[in-house]
Amino acid sequence: MADSPPPLRLYPLGDAAVVLEFGQAIAPATHQLMQAFTKVLARHPPPGLREVVPAFTTLTVYYDPWMLGQASAVLPYEQMAGALQSLLPAAQAILADYELGPLVEIPVCYGGDFGPDLGLVASHAQLAPAEVIARHAQAEYLVYMVGFAPGFPYLGGLDARLATPRRAQPRPLVPAGAVGIAGAQTGIYSLPTPGGWQLIGRTPLRLFDPSRARPSLLQAGDRLRFVPISAAEFQRLAHVD
Repeated sequence: MADSPPPLRLYPLGDAAVVLEFGQAIAPATHQLMQAFTKVLARHPPPGLREVVPAFTTLTVYYDPWMLGQASAVLPYEQMAGALQSLLPAAQAILADYELGPLVEIPVCYGGDFGPDLGLVASHAQLAPAEVIARHAQAEYLVYMVGFAPGFPYLGGLDARLATPRRAQPRPLVPAGAVGIAGAQTGIYSLPTPGGWQLIGRTPLRLFDPSRARPSLLQAGDRLRFVPISAAEFQRLAHVD
């Protein structure tokens, strides 16, 4: 495992939420501890727990202050923060057995109409477009979280040479399946939405489908690799999916 993350820090968010900060840098060790903590929290939910919202380095835990206020003279935040802090040793104890999720291969047709910003990314990186594709496809990525839109994965592991600023003017509509780069991140648009990421390709897979038993194709903790495909293969897989 990577270097150990810094100590857990807790602080209030309004009067009905606790933020647990597991670190300040995006790192696999931080992610693993967050995942372990989330598992322990699901097994031993404190009274009043409503919702847990993960981010890159934090978990925001929403609770019912009225329920906690009725049960004790201790302030609701102090009750919830204390209960969450007490779960940390259990999360640390299962880290040794923590395993990343499955490796998911995502077929991508790069460039052309599928990736209209590939040339811009190549120019910014001072690389040939083919080299951008090779570097983007050879990395193994970690899904740190899913957000922005249902099923949209935020991935860690992008080759630093490919980091490219967002578009100055966001597109009013980006198609589902578009693969983009924004700063040091790469991700996949799960639904048609506005967006300012630099689009370098597109996958025919549906990342979010509410009719599936598990609507989101990807989950936090999954590993991912992009596989270049042709336009003809894109059309074939799009019809299959």
